[in-house]
Amino acid sequence: MCGIVGYVGPSADSRALDVVMEGLARLEYRGYDSAGVALVTEDGVSSEKRAGKLGNLRAALEEQPLPDASTAIGHTRWATHGAPTDENAHPHHGGEDGKLALIHNGIIENFHALKNELLADGVVFRSETDTEVAAQLLARAYDDTADLTLAMLQVVARLEGAFTLLAVHADAPGVVVGARRNSPLVVGIGEGENFLGSDVAAFIGHTREAVELGQDEVVTITPDSATIVRFDGTPTEGKAYHVDWDAAAAEKGGYPTFMQKEIHEQPHAVQDTLLGRTDDEGRLVLDELRISEDDLRQVTKIVIVACGTAAYAGMVAKYALEHWTRIPCEVELAHEFRYRDPVIDGHTLVVSISQSGETMDTLMAVKHAGDLGAHTLSICNTHGSTIPRESDAVLYTHAGPEIAVASTKAFLAQITACYLLGLYLAQLRGGTYADEAQSVMKELAEVPEKIQRVIDSMGRVREIARFMADTRSVLFLGRHVGYPVALEGALKLKELAYIHAEGFAAGELKHGPIALIEPGQPVFIVVPSPSSEHGLHGKVVSNIQEIRARGARTLVIAEEGDEAVVPFADEIIRVPATSALLAPLVTTVPLQVFAAELATAKGLDVDQPRNLAKSVTVE
Repeated sequence: MCGIVGYVGPSADSRALDVVMEGLARLEYRGYDSAGVALVTEDGVSSEKRAGKLGNLRAALEEQPLPDASTAIGHTRWATHGAPTDENAHPHHGGEDGKLALIHNGIIENFHALKNELLADGVVFRSETDTEVAAQLLARAYDDTADLTLAMLQVVARLEGAFTLLAVHADAPGVVVGARRNSPLVVGIGEGENFLGSDVAAFIGHTREAVELGQDEVVTITPDSATIVRFDGTPTEGKAYHVDWDAAAAEKGGYPTFMQKEIHEQPHAVQDTLLGRTDDEGRLVLDELRISEDDLRQVTKIVIVACGTAAYAGMVAKYALEHWTRIPCEVELAHEFRYRDPVIDGHTLVVSISQSGETMDTLMAVKHAGDLGAHTLSICNTHGSTIPRESDAVLYTHAGPEIAVASTKAFLAQITACYLLGLYLAQLRGGTYADEAQSVMKELAEVPEKIQRVIDSMGRVREIARFMADTRSVLFLGRHVGYPVALEGALKLKELAYIHAEGFAAGELKHGPIALIEPGQPVFIVVPSPSSEHGLHGKVVSNIQEIRARGARTLVIAEEGDEAVVPFADEIIRVPATSALLAPLVTTVPLQVFAAELATAKGLDVDQPRNLAKSVTVE
């Protein structure tokens, strides 16, 4: 949530505003309800901000242009304290002279006490936000120090909560100072120019060289330098890395929406996540893991923590991990995990799953697990993000940037990474399934082509979706790994089309949900393979018969060649034959396409659904 951009270029450069506005446009996927910029000009700090979409800000800037500048900060806000109004939009100015401008991502938890202190000193506030408190404190600290970095260090020592702060001051041209605690901020290194951003998408059009900013650190950028100190003032250096995707990867690439583009990128997302994970002998090698093999062999319980779509990836993983490793596995919603006094110890492996690596609930769960002595491993798509740095180990997916708020390719990449982890643990521990790892890896290598076949055959699914544009309720059924697929299918439809959708374990049908079935009720059923070892195929076919007999419209996702479903299906959506545990990588795709097409038919914004943000960086 919230997008942050900072830029410092050569003094003769006047494109600061263009750079920042471009960065904000690339960060729109994060979700926001207002936007603003501040520029350090020859006459001081000039700013403009507007509630609503970025187009409102652009219109205001065209009507009343700001002076040229080589230093700027920009922000897209997701309202927390104070309504989404022009006054509450960022930047906020500090001091009576307004020479300081500040933008903020996160929540300052002790802002009430700080604000009362400032009010008692006669400070006049112009907004309802917690952010303006930080701006006023920073302006005062700068008056005392005449150094923006020292002033920032004084202020962050007083703040509680999660925050990223960026500030500029009229008396410090050519300088942007940023600080982060439990909220994302990354540095972009250019030639004669430097950048700050919520993530690398903010500056990927200008540089692919980046530096990770650690927890509780302050960074100061000028055109020629980027210096980092810890909150205690100790100098430090961030970890430099090269971004392996370019600006074109963050554009729509000819597709009408980012989500459609990302659905079509799923074969590559899975393929790239598998790439380089085996040695010449076919054995799994996960070089990113920083937990010793001995410690992994001694793991007696696995706990997966995640939210939303990532939690459903974890539910799929549970089946695979327990099957291949014979280690008990639990899946926890991250926001519930640390509040229920979980039973974990030094033999527990806590696996967090987060596309952005900044999900606050998941981050707090990881920290809690570490405090309790567990080993922590992050499955993440974003290099340089907070959760991997706070974990003992990381297994990166390689899905590339996911811009659409509703996750698609990250979900399949997360499942794939979980499979890699399970097979690696099985390989380490030996036993029944150790020898299976190589054969499963061979089948996984064939899955991207199968996903592509599914994508290429979605014409009828799109027709069904358009026909159902006025539908007010859709149900989803699945068993075994098909159950989390059903949950994900329902979530996608809720996120994108704003209609009632629920996913159920098919075995629960007669325990209550069958009461929802009435004539014409659409129901998607994810059918296991007839060749599955667990023998659930026949039971699910019986479920289809039960709901069809009560008038349901049955939309059946079934394996190619499965003829048993034909008499009971109103529509059959075919997917390639895949072993039971790997089936979610193909059965999920039709549900993504259906949700996106139905929402499009309703005239809704598929990439930025209402009330949602890509990365939830507050609890």
